[in-house]
Formats: sequence, structure tokens, C-alpha cells
Amino acid sequence: MSDPAAGFPEFRATYRLQFHNRFTFRDAEALVPYLAALGISHLYASPLMEARPGSTHGYDIVNHNRLNPEIGSEADFRSLVAALHRHEMGLILDFVPNHMGVGGRDNAWWLDVLEWGEASPYAAYFDINWAPERADLQGRVLLPVLGDQYGLVLERGEIALRFDAEEGSFSAWYYDHRFPISPPGYPVILQHGGEPLAEIAEDFAGLRDLVAGEAHEQAKALKRRLAEAAGHSAAAAAIDTALGNYAGTAGDAASFRLLHQLLEAQHYRIADWHVAAEEINYRRFFNINDLAGLRIEQPELFAEAHRLAFAMIERGEVQGLRIDHIDGLFDPAGYCAALQERFATPLYVVVEKILARYERLPEWPIAGSTGYDFVGQAGALFVDPSAEEAMTRLYRRVTGRVEDFDAVLYAAKMRIMRINLASEMNVLASRFHRLAMSEWRSRDFTYNGILGGLEEVIAAFPVYRTYVSERGCSGEDRRYIDWAVTQATARSRAGGAAVLDFIRGVLTADLPWHSRSRDVLRTAMQFQQVTGPVMAKAFEDTAFYRYGRLIALNEVGGDPRRFGMSAAAFHHLTQDRAQHWPRTIVTTATHDSKRGEDARLRIALLSEMPREWGRRVTHWLRLNRRHRSELNGAPAPGRDVEYFFYQSLVGVWPPELDPGNAAAVEALAERVDGYMLKAVREGKEHSSWSYPDPDYEAALQRFVRGVLDGSRPNPFLADFAAFVAVLARPAAIASLAQLVLKLTVPGVADIYQGGELWDFSLVDPDNRRPVDFGYRQRLFAELRHATAADLAGNWQDGREKLYVTQTLLDLRRRHAELFAGGDYQPLEIGDGRNSDRLCGFCRAHGATRLVVAVPRLTWALYKDGGPADWGTTEIALPDAGAWREVLTGRALPGRECVRAGELLADFPVAVLLGG
Repeated sequence: MSDPAAGFPEFRATYRLQFHNRFTFRDAEALVPYLAALGISHLYASPLMEARPGSTHGYDIVNHNRLNPEIGSEADFRSLVAALHRHEMGLILDFVPNHMGVGGRDNAWWLDVLEWGEASPYAAYFDINWAPERADLQGRVLLPVLGDQYGLVLERGEIALRFDAEEGSFSAWYYDHRFPISPPGYPVILQHGGEPLAEIAEDFAGLRDLVAGEAHEQAKALKRRLAEAAGHSAAAAAIDTALGNYAGTAGDAASFRLLHQLLEAQHYRIADWHVAAEEINYRRFFNINDLAGLRIEQPELFAEAHRLAFAMIERGEVQGLRIDHIDGLFDPAGYCAALQERFATPLYVVVEKILARYERLPEWPIAGSTGYDFVGQAGALFVDPSAEEAMTRLYRRVTGRVEDFDAVLYAAKMRIMRINLASEMNVLASRFHRLAMSEWRSRDFTYNGILGGLEEVIAAFPVYRTYVSERGCSGEDRRYIDWAVTQATARSRAGGAAVLDFIRGVLTADLPWHSRSRDVLRTAMQFQQVTGPVMAKAFEDTAFYRYGRLIALNEVGGDPRRFGMSAAAFHHLTQDRAQHWPRTIVTTATHDSKRGEDARLRIALLSEMPREWGRRVTHWLRLNRRHRSELNGAPAPGRDVEYFFYQSLVGVWPPELDPGNAAAVEALAERVDGYMLKAVREGKEHSSWSYPDPDYEAALQRFVRGVLDGSRPNPFLADFAAFVAVLARPAAIASLAQLVLKLTVPGVADIYQGGELWDFSLVDPDNRRPVDFGYRQRLFAELRHATAADLAGNWQDGREKLYVTQTLLDLRRRHAELFAGGDYQPLEIGDGRNSDRLCGFCRAHGATRLVVAVPRLTWALYKDGGPADWGTTEIALPDAGAWREVLTGRALPGRECVRAGELLADFPVAVLLGG
């Protein structure tokens, strides 16, 4: 065992980089001096293991034990690590234990499962249901990869049988998808080659008489023999002849019968990709067919999948792990414990976990989460709670939608369960039904009754998942289950209560009268792997795009129902974090964010001006009426989508954009066009990914392009630009305030790539566009001797944000103990003018004190362009010692309190250091 963090700096600040074939290890190495100078302690890397070719994100891993060759060689990686070490920096690796990329021809484990079925040594690695309800899938895997119905694809000749002369193997191919033929079935093919292949065909036939392990090994030797034979002309010609018998003629259905019969004899069934929603029999990552779930709870798989990652940690190349999609695992707590058991001292581990606003992070052996909860908390601080009623009225008046978010979420969950994840729900209902049928007390519960009950319980589930296991059911989990069952009972038809009580007993693993207690627990744990995907797809990827009251709240880690947050509530949550998770990551943007951190806050400020916002939207609706189309008697886009569009445009509009610059406006239009198409497909009301509506999408594209047409005089563009110009500076100050909070509250501060400057991006792929690091480095060099007073004149280029980032990261480096272990106490703010628009706190460690004061709800404070009017509002200081304002360098004499107007006179945010 080894200490993974020995000799490395404390986790102070991370910088997230997205690796792919256009951003490699060498590119990252070139940035190390800049990131070190910025004050970063650890590079926070996206997955680095071998992924599907062309992957832009790295989460479709096909080999956990090889670095992705598209992002560099082992030598390149070692060179990057050496550069990090020279600059006293470490590395956090994003690890993916829940799933692997399948399909195609790249995943050796998956291909072996297709070749050998349940007899494959890797069959137990994947979460496959080998005994589904459909008879034709017993012992087989459904492969939903075809672009059309199987019969049509077959008869068009798009599936072809081929021989790999180097490997000595047969496979069916559909474009880039490989379907291995099981070796015991080779004689069926080889018999068509005649005498040259007769002997080896007989030897392959003998595989049927061997046990699984022996057959697997013997097949390798026979394939080598076949490959050697294929090097001789007679055998090669015989193989070609054999293959010719399986090559049908397009339009002649009968000519494909042999190929069909061969495929039907395999351990898989090839199908149209649409079939997956209802019949797929392996667990997926959400509803993505080419990401197959792993059973990482299997000790052999755990050891094998982590072999390279553990070696990197032991060699000192990696100092921490980010665990992707922890909620997908069968036993998350057990998994985290197994990670720690591998090392002599605690390994720094953070888990990707999305918490409900009333939920606590489970007490696992981890440092914390990836910080999505802080994204929502920090954003809510800049939303005006007093405007909720006004913004709700405006939303309903403009869009005509009257349902609240709970109703939208319920409908979205039902849609996901009945369409996108119907197969997962069917498998789950079958497991519950088998449990019910095995006892006389419950055998009268029908499959449909159980399925309906499960749908209602999951639709009411208040969190992503619970964590019932062999360790029991916690009080918190029991409360969530009771809540969901109670809500489901209220909705259920007469007679449904008994089924729901049975479901409750299974979910809590508290069914003492059931004779199969282990099956009950296993079913409960499998249920927990389904609720997370349903919530994620319904909440983040559907309801967020349907409900547009204030889309700044529609963020991963946020909740549209939490309309703003008081400073007191923010302090309470932060004190809890300081006590329980002081080393968790705190961030304001991730690769999963729905919009950039600064775009989000600009939209949030709309909550301070509902009347003016409503007036502008009404004007724009009239101006852009001519760009709408009519489809089936309704406008396209409808007002709900149009309102969503205007809010998105507020967020994404670059502060320096001149509406008269046609090329720049066109570049913006292209981004927004792609975003709006994704938004309506995610919303699944007007179009969807599974069943796109080309007419609606064309109408939407015409609308976006027409509204954002800068090639001619456009009154909308002029009016919109004027509106954003007034909003932009107060929003930028809010962004600086959010940044200061992130860099000074308890936790490890994280910056998403490029986020040291303004981030007005949209959801991926927009937020994964190439970052101009050269520009950032040049600007950083310019700011080396700058003061806060030098920045305001050019705030549009983001230099203020870069200055604050560098200054506070340097402060974190020089006072690491203060930020790692300092307490957190709210400051008392007097009842003066705009006192409710201040957020202030103190952190202390030993004799060192840090005071932070930032404005919130900044539109009202800075809308007139001048400094905020704080009147006589005072902020109490923790002691009477002398202070230095870190961002301006100004000395502040000791006193018991300071006026906000004095403290924030030179710069809109303040950080005082004393002691």
C-alpha cells in the first residue's frame, strides 16, 4: 500500500480540462506553467482511458486499462505528469465505473460476450438480464443498433458476413458494428467451402462437447489454425465460396435466409434502435444504447477495471479520483469503501452526486461531491425571492402554461418511464412480480398492477435514489420511501394500496413474512439503479426544457422550485459544508451545466425587473410575429419556446457584440440555432431525439435565423442589444460576487476550462468549444502589475474576472491552512439601506482572519451605472485589528465595523485579510 498524496500540495483549487483528439496530453502540458501561475493545485482531467474513436467526452470507455491513444501515448502522459510535478501540482482523474462503451468493434469484453453469450468469462461483468420475458431473447442480448427495421436492413444487404484472415474469425458487420459469430457455429459456415475446410470444420464442431472455459481456449487455437489455412490459396478460395452463400441480393428476400438463420443462432438479436426503449435487456447509462452498465460490485471486475487507475495512483501520477455517476452503482457505499481499502492513507475521492435541496450527502468514505449543489446554491443567492409571484404571472401570461413545476416533473417522469426507459421499467416490474408470485400473501398482485404502482412511486420519488443495502435502510431513506408511497397511494385507483404496501416493504427490505429475504434486498437495490436515470432524464433533460419561468434556476444541482435564497440560508448551508465536507469541490460550472456560470447569473437578474422584462418580451413578441410559422393550426414555435429563447439569448449575448456586425451576429445565430434544436428535442413536446418532427424543427430554425438576421436592418436586434447593454454590467458584478464566494467558502474551488474569463456558453456541445488559452495567457501577463482600479474600463473582455481569480487563488496558496481548516461565520450586517443585498462572512484559523463582503441582487444596486448606494449600512468586523483589502491593496485601520459604502467604494467586491 502507498500514500497517494505524499509529497503533493493540499487540494486547494482544481482546473477541469476536457481531453479528446483535438486537446491532448501535449496540449495540457503546454498549459501547466500558466495554470500553476494562476494558482491551481490540481489538474482535474476528464476520463483518460481508451474511449470509442472520436469521443468528445471520454465517458464511453472501451478499455479501462489503456490510455486513450487519441489523446496521447504513455510517454506523453508521463511528460504531462512530470510537468505537473515540476510545478508542484497534482492530478485528479475522472473515473467511470458504471458503464462502458459498447457496439462498434472496440470493446473486447463486449465482443467476447456476443461471441460466447453466458459462457463468456466477461458475461458477469455486464448487467445483462439473460432470462427476459421474451422467449426469443432467452440467453441472448438485444443489440438495438440498426437504423431501420431488421428485415428491411437485412434485405437491403446492409448486414454482411466477413472473414478476418488475420484473426481467423467470422463476424457479421453492419457498417462499423461488428457481430462475432460463435465459434461452435463455424461449421455451419465452413461446410459451404467443401473439402479444403472439412477437417477444421469438424474440429470446430467439437467445441460443443467441451465445458465453457476449455471451449473458449480451444477456439483461440482453432482460429489461429484457420488463419494459417487462409494463407493458402485453396482454403482462401473455399472461405470465399462459403461467404458467397451468405451474400444475398438486394430485393430477393429468399437469398438472405441463410444469413438470417446464422444470425438467429447467435447469442444476440440485432434490432432497430427504436426497439431498445421497450425490449433492451441490459442496463444502460440512462437511455443510451451504446453505454452498457457494469456490475462493478463483482470483486473480479472491480480489481480488473481499476488496475491501471490504481497503478497510476501508486506511482504518484494521480492523487485523487472523481467517480462518475455514483448513483448508477448497485452499492455506492460499498464501492467507495473498496476504493479506500486499497490504500494505506485516505484517497481523495469526490463523487458525482446530485442532491435534492433537502437532501444530505451520504456519509461515505469520500472527501465530498463534485459540487453541483454549490452551483444551485450560489445561483439562487442572486435570484430575488420577492419576485416569484410576479415572474410566475408573467410566465403564465406570455406562454399560456399554468401548470407548476411539480406537475411538469410528474408528466416528464411518466413519459420517461413509459417511453424512453420502458424496458427498464418492464424488467423491474417483472422482478417485483416474481417476488409477489412466490408467496401466497402477494401472489394475486398482477404484473400490470405492480408496474402501475412502481410508476407512481417513482414519479413521486423526491430524490434521485436511496441507498438501502445489507447495512440496512437509514431513517432518511425510509422517509423518502414513505413519502413516495404516500403520494402514490393518493393517486392510485381503488385497490392499489395493498400493492403499494408490498412495494414499500420491498424498497425498505422490510418484508419479514417473505421467505426470500435476499431476493427482496436485491430487488430493492436494483430498484435504486432505476430511479436515478428516471429522475435525471425527467428532471434535468426534460422538465428543465419544458418549464421556463426563470431558466437560470433550471440548472444541474438547482431546482426551479427554489426561487431564490436568502443570505442567511446560504450561510447555514455553507456552515454545514464546513463542518461535514470541508474538502468537497465547490464549482459554478461543469461540463454538464445547462449554461455558463455568467450566462446563468445574467438571466437570474431578470427576477429583479419583472415589469421591465415583461414589457420587453411583449414588444419582442410583436416584432417577431412575422418569423413564426403555422403548423396544424398552431404557431411554430409556440410562445413557451419563444419565451425560453429570449431568456437564453439574454444569457448568451456577448457583452461586446455590436448588432450591426453581421458576421458576429451570424456566429451567435448558429450557436443559438443548435441550442434551440436541442432544447425542443430534450423537452420532448414538439420534437424529440427518438422521433424528430422535421416540419417543426424547420419552422424553429427559420424563426431563430430570422430573428437573428443581422444582414439587414433589424429593429429587434437593436432593441435587444440595448436591453442587454443595461443589464450586462450589474450582471458582471454579480458574477464577480459569485466568483469570490466560490474562491473563499469552505471547499476545493474548481474552475471549468476557460472559466477564468466570462463564460456565456450554452449547454454541450456549446460549452465544449475550443478554449483560446493563448489569449488568456496574454491577458494574464498584462495583468501581472495591474490594480483593481485599472480594470473597470475594459470589463467586457473578462479581465476583472481573471484578476479576481488569480488574486484569490494566490491567497489560497499563501494561506492554505486558513482555507483548508478555517471556520465559517456569518458577519452581522446593520439594518441600513440595501443591507439585504449584502452577503458577508468571516473565516478564521489561528490568528489569521479573512472577511468577505459581496453584493447580491445587483440589478437594483448598479442599474444606473454608478456605485451602489449603501447609505449608512455597516458590516461588523470580527475584531478591531488592522486589515488589508486583498483585491485593491488598500489598508483598513482597525475598528469594530466598516460602512459598506466605504468598503466597496473602489471595487464592487471585497476580501479583507487580517491577523
